[in-house]
This record gives sequence, C-alpha cells and structure tokens, in this order.
Amino acid sequence: MLDQGTVAPDTTAPTPKSSVLSALTRRKPVERLVAEGGQGEGGSLRRSLSMWQLTMISIGATLGTGIFVVLGESVPKAGPAVTLAFVFAGLTALFSALSYAELAGTIPVAGSSYSYAYATMGELVAWVCGWCLLLEYGVSVAAVAVGWGDYLNQLLDGTLGVTLPTALSAPPGDGGIFNLPALIVVLLAMMFLLGGAKESARANTIMVLVKIASLVLFCAIGFMGFKSGNYSDFMPLGIGSVGAAGAILFFSYIGFDAASTAGEEAKNPKRDLPRAIMLSLVIVTVLYVLVAAVAVGAWDWRKFAGSEATLTAIMNDVTGQGFWGTLLAGGAVISIASVVLTVLYGQTRILFAMSRDGLVPKVFGKVHPKSGTPRVNTVIVSLFCGVLAAAIPLGKLVSATSIGTLFAFALVNIAVVMLRHKRPEMDRTFKVPFGPLFPVLGFLFCAYSMYTLDVDTWIVFGAWMAVGLVFYAAYGIRRSRLASAER
Repeated sequence: MLDQGTVAPDTTAPTPKSSVLSALTRRKPVERLVAEGGQGEGGSLRRSLSMWQLTMISIGATLGTGIFVVLGESVPKAGPAVTLAFVFAGLTALFSALSYAELAGTIPVAGSSYSYAYATMGELVAWVCGWCLLLEYGVSVAAVAVGWGDYLNQLLDGTLGVTLPTALSAPPGDGGIFNLPALIVVLLAMMFLLGGAKESARANTIMVLVKIASLVLFCAIGFMGFKSGNYSDFMPLGIGSVGAAGAILFFSYIGFDAASTAGEEAKNPKRDLPRAIMLSLVIVTVLYVLVAAVAVGAWDWRKFAGSEATLTAIMNDVTGQGFWGTLLAGGAVISIASVVLTVLYGQTRILFAMSRDGLVPKVFGKVHPKSGTPRVNTVIVSLFCGVLAAAIPLGKLVSATSIGTLFAFALVNIAVVMLRHKRPEMDRTFKVPFGPLFPVLGFLFCAYSMYTLDVDTWIVFGAWMAVGLVFYAAYGIRRSRLASAER
C-alpha cells in the first residue's frame, strides 16, 4: 500500500522505446494536409493550372526521356523485344498510375507520394519516400540534361557544321571534363520556373506539342526504311532480357507523377489530377511503343550499341540526307528541355512540402509574394542538378533514378490499400478498379523491376538511404512540425 501523500508512479507514461516508435509512426491527418495546401513561408502558391496544363506537365516530364536518350542503351539489352520491354515498363507504370490517380484525387497536395505516405504509413516511411523522390527527380533532371547535350551537338553539326569539344560536352569518365550543355539546359529551365507556374506551364505546352510532332515525323520517315528481317530473331537474348530492359526503360515513364506535385497549383485538383495522370500515361505509352517498333525495324538491333542521338542517326540513314536528322535533333533539343523543366518543377514542389512539415530546412518552403513560386528552393535545386549533370555519366544516373522511382511507386500502391482500410468514408473522385488487386500487382511489378537491377545500383541506393536516415535522425525527427505540436 502507498502512504497518503505518496504519488503513484505513472505506469501509462511512454517508455523511451515506445516514445521513439510513436515518433517514427506519427501520421499527418489528411484533413490537415489538404488544409495546408499552397501555404508557404512568406506567401502562398497560386491555383492557376487547368487539366490541359496538368496533362502537358505529365507528358512533358515523361515523353522524350526513354525515346530520345535511353533507347540506345536498352535495345542492346533486349534486341527487337525492346518493344515488349516498353510494354512491360508501361504496365508497371500503369498499376502505379492508377494508385497515384486515386490518391491525387483524394489528397491533392504538392508532396506527391511523400504526402500520401505521411497520411497512411507514418513519418519515417514518409521521409524515406521523400528521400527516394529527391533521388528520382533530382537525378532524373541531371540524366536527361546529359542526353540533351548529345542532340544539341547533332543540331549544331547539321546547321553550323560545328560541334562542341568533348572536353566541354561530356562528363569525367566519358572522355570529357565538364558537360557544359547539361548545365545550361538546367539553368534555362530554372529561369522559366522563376517566372511562375502558369508561365512555365505555357512554355511546356508548346514544347510538348513540338516533341509529339517530332516523334510522329520520325515514325513516318523511319517506316520507309522498315525491314521485316530485323524482327526475324525477336528475342535473341532470352525472355529475361525483356525484364532487365524493362527495368531500365521504367526510367522513361517517370514523370506521370509530376502532375501530382502540382496539386496545390491546380484549379480543380480533385477532378483534374486523376484525369491528367491517366491520359498522359496512355499517350506516352502508345508513342513509346510505336517509335521503338519503327526504330528497330529500320536498324539492326546490334547497331544501337554505343549509339548517341539514336533517332537522328536512323533518320539520316533512312533518307541518306542530313536535313531530316537535323530537323529531328532540333525537335529533340526542345523536347528534352521540357522534361528538364517539368521534372525540376516536381522536385522543387516536393521539397516545398517537406519543408512545410519541418523535415528539411525552411528555406525550401519560402514563397516569393510576387511570383507565387519557391524561388530560393528553385535556385538551390537547379544549381545542384546542373552540377550533377555536368559531372556524372548518363548510365549511372539512369539506374539510380529507376530504383528510387520504383521504391516510391511501391509505397504509393501500399498507401492506397491502407487509406481505404483506415478511411473508407473519404470522398474519392477516382478509385483503382478491382479493389486491392491492382495496387498489389503494382507493388509486385515494382518489386520485380527493382530485383532485376544490378548490384552496383543497389549499393548506390543503400548508400543514399543511409545518408537520408542519418539526416532524418539528426534533423527531421526533432524539427518535424508534428513533433513540435506534440511537445
């Protein structure tokens, strides 16, 4: 028995172990996520984007990367069966796109899958997802910028008869010192973004229409050189090569989720985001498969190894003239620039959302009152991605981007199932068909694609995750706004 005046110990007080666990699993309510939409330090983002502009952002971030840049690397891995690899990668993306569409319509915020994880799986998983998105978007910008330089050289050669010296157009490891064109295209995209979301969306729409016209032109001319014999040995490297090439080509589909990062700048996000995501994926997949089929029909698959600016080379081969290849190179320069613009946009908005939650420094959440954009955020991210593009070879960047994307997409598929279980009453403007089946398939497809990536890619990914967890333990877990509210 306790003496009168003796205070009984509080057996319900959390132990340090349970306190840490509760910190790692604390979730941000969906209602709070939506209510904070657009709010930043010193200003707010502006709702100015229509469904058409959201669709163009999604296509702009997706279409062009795989065809103009990665096709030359994927064909030697799968042969003519690269067309199946595009379908496989597209199917992997489709299941995840369905999950993105449901969550984007339910939780229309800037953080994309980071915010979805925060609402369903807790802060630690949200941080891991956000850290993967930084890898996906940041490295993707750099990888695409590297490919932009190849087509710029083709354009300069065809119009002026000059090319940039290798020392200034290739990174260390690829025979150069500094990839100046890659840095330039990132800085140009930065200038557009500093002008405002609406202005950037207009420029992107023009560039997207140019890229679609360029690919249609390639198909029309490339078909004239089509040789059915190039498909006689359809799968020379075995069925496993399709999955391996598909994992690399999945890089070509990242970007459809860029529309979800515009959730706080869309006029009617709950209606328009799901539509934009699904429509863009359909358009991109059709064009990818069509262009890949024509390219392999026009060229023996062995010729793709080591080829740069592949589509331009095919056009020159088929026509015997440099004019058409130069014209396509011009279209590719504009097309790839739109990928850099829209992916860089997505990167800044994800950091904006993470900053608002206190997980990264406040500087990334500051909004300029006149332009309604996170200007300092945009400058920092652009400079980082530009230097990365100028110094790292393309192949290493593509693999690192793919694994970060696949991991984030896998979490989105889980988030759909969890949110339906925890909050079945929520208004959903779009629902993934067939209950949990499609999200589960999406998760499995992502897991398999990650499994097929090489050991070096996993080592890079593991090192990136380790750095992220150290940063979270040293900074985010204590400065989180949810942690502040609890204190």
